[in-house]
Amino acid sequence: MKQGRWKALFWISLSQLFALSIWFSASVILPELKVIWGLSNSTEAFVSSSVPLGFIVGALVSSYFGIADRFNPRKIFVVSALSGAFFNLLILFSGSAFIGISLRLLTGFTLAGIYPIAVKILAQWFPKNRGLAIGILIAALTLGSALPHFIIVFLETVSWKFIIMISSCLAIFAATIMHYFVTDAPTTAKKTIFSFMLLRKVVKNKPVMLANYGYFGHMWELYAMWTWLPAFLTASFLVNSPEISPWYSALAAFIAIGVAGAIGSVVGGFVADKIGRAQLTMIALVGSSLCALLIGFTFGKMVWLTLLVAFIWGIFVIADSAQFSAAVSEFAEVEYVGTALTFQMCIGFAITIITIQALPFLQAIVGWEWVFAFLSIGPIVGIFSMEKLRKIEKIEG
Repeated sequence: MKQGRWKALFWISLSQLFALSIWFSASVILPELKVIWGLSNSTEAFVSSSVPLGFIVGALVSSYFGIADRFNPRKIFVVSALSGAFFNLLILFSGSAFIGISLRLLTGFTLAGIYPIAVKILAQWFPKNRGLAIGILIAALTLGSALPHFIIVFLETVSWKFIIMISSCLAIFAATIMHYFVTDAPTTAKKTIFSFMLLRKVVKNKPVMLANYGYFGHMWELYAMWTWLPAFLTASFLVNSPEISPWYSALAAFIAIGVAGAIGSVVGGFVADKIGRAQLTMIALVGSSLCALLIGFTFGKMVWLTLLVAFIWGIFVIADSAQFSAAVSEFAEVEYVGTALTFQMCIGFAITIITIQALPFLQAIVGWEWVFAFLSIGPIVGIFSMEKLRKIEKIEG
């Protein structure tokens, strides 16, 4: 059993890594899409924010109809990955912003059957002590999200269409892995439902809402950072070294988001099991808020300094991600765990749309030097919530 679950973790994480490549596949080729689709500064941000919007809708539909409980989760993952690959591939034939953004919306919808479902499958294999396991899975999510940046490093002179094709192929590969290499766990997770009627109980549960507030602050920062840090790095490197190659910025983005994020996720999961979830999240929130405030001061300065701060930020910004959901699952009653987790995820991703859309407008006003300071607001608010939750954990633990 023990050996089997770590084998399952490997294949589940690998399939998630490949499947999540379609999340930012269009974001990394925005300069090309901006010309092809005739994007304005306002519609450009919609290319990225449409994915979390589709994810929210998909999560609500899946939870409301209990799809994850009514059908085999591995099959849901396979169908979702194949569908996501298909919608992502259709971008090749899209000639307008409306169709392109609609396809990204549908891609986000399918991702709701990939990321949460992978967590559910993993939970079945790790009914206890899953902090490190979830950390590894989040590391795969982070690497997968950053993978398109890594692809660009090797395909700098290749058409943007190849990036879309490769990310779709990886999603198909993910479906293949999940179907042929991942087996059903010997134990199944308890059925958790979503119900609007139960939302009142979620809102009245103080520890659950404190964990939610921490998560909301975390999400205020996370996806906006992942979306716009590559543009910041490119602009910063060009100021310092106008002759620098574009592939360098792509590699830097992959290192800061993917590699650093993977390290942060694994270490965060390990440390959370040792010192407590609330304590770990506070450390991560403090670190990420400081980096959001400081990275602007490195703009146009030495390349290594900018990359160093970005790398540290990449570690802290994701280290706490899994622990918010874990905290909710521990403090919520069994009857409404599903509702609580769905509520947390949907509000969290809705917040990402706000910050993803807002950053380009703020950047035009305050410049790259100050724009990321706006993201520090979220983790700072989250710190106070998690400090209150830490005291509750101490009393109950």
